[in-house]
Amino acid sequence: MPRQVYDMTIQLSWPHPDIRADLAALRRQVPLTHCLTNIVASGFTANVLLAIGASPAMVIAKQEVAEFAAMAAGVLINVGTVTSATARAMERAAAAAADAATPWVLDPVAVGALAWRRRIVTGLLAHRPTVIRGNASEILTLAGAEGSGKGVDSTASSTASLHAARALASRTGAVVAVSGATDYISDGTEVIEVTGGDPMMTRVTGTGCALGAVIAAFLGAGCPPLRAATAASAVFAHAGERAIAQARGPGSFAAAFLDELSLIGTEPT
Repeated sequence: MPRQVYDMTIQLSWPHPDIRADLAALRRQVPLTHCLTNIVASGFTANVLLAIGASPAMVIAKQEVAEFAAMAAGVLINVGTVTSATARAMERAAAAAADAATPWVLDPVAVGALAWRRRIVTGLLAHRPTVIRGNASEILTLAGAEGSGKGVDSTASSTASLHAARALASRTGAVVAVSGATDYISDGTEVIEVTGGDPMMTRVTGTGCALGAVIAAFLGAGCPPLRAATAASAVFAHAGERAIAQARGPGSFAAAFLDELSLIGTEPT
C-alpha cells in the first residue's frame, strides 16, 4: 500500500504497477503530442518525447495551431519565451483544444515575475487546462499567494505550495502538479507525492518544461489527469536517479537521461 505521509497525501514511485501500465499504454499508442513551448527547451522536449515513446510536434504558427491542437492526442502550452505572436497562437491552441476535448497542459513559466505574462496565463486559464504544471512560486502566484519567484526559478519549496496547489486545483478543475525536490500532484482532494530524481536535473535547461510535455503525452494515451501527472513525474524521477550514475556533469547527464527514459520499463519485472 502507498505510504501515508501528509494529510491525504500518498507516496508513489516507479515501479508501481499503475505507472508501469500507463507507460506501456503510452508506448503502444505513440500519442501525437503538440507542443507550443519555449525556444530554449523545444529541441530537448522533442527528444524527451521521442525517448519515452511519444510523437512530438512543435507546431507554433498561429495559422495552424488550432487545427493541429484539435487533431493531437495531447497539447502542451508553455509560456517560457512567450511573445506577442506566440501568445496569440497559444490562445488559439488552448481554445481549440478545449472545443475538441483534447487534454492540455499549461506550464505558467515565470508567471510570478512578470505582469504581462500573468495576463496571458489568466486568459489561458479560461480555457480550462487539464493539468497545470509549475514550480512552487508559479503555483503560489496562480493560487493568489505570494510566489517569491526569481525569474523562471522558484525560491519556495514544493511543500510550501501544497495547500495552494490544492486550492488552485479546486478552483480551476485542473490537476495541479508542483515540481521540486519532491513533486506534489493534486486534484484538489487527493494529493500524490513523488520523490526521487537528482539535483543535476535542475542544471539541464528544459527538464521541467519537458516534464509538462510528457504529462501531455500520458494524457494523450488516455490516462486520467491525476495518473498522467503522477506517471510522468515518477518516470522522470527514476530516469534522473539512473542517469546520474553515468554522468560526469550536466552535458553527459542530459544524454544519459534521454537514454534512461528510453530504457525505463524494459527491465525484467
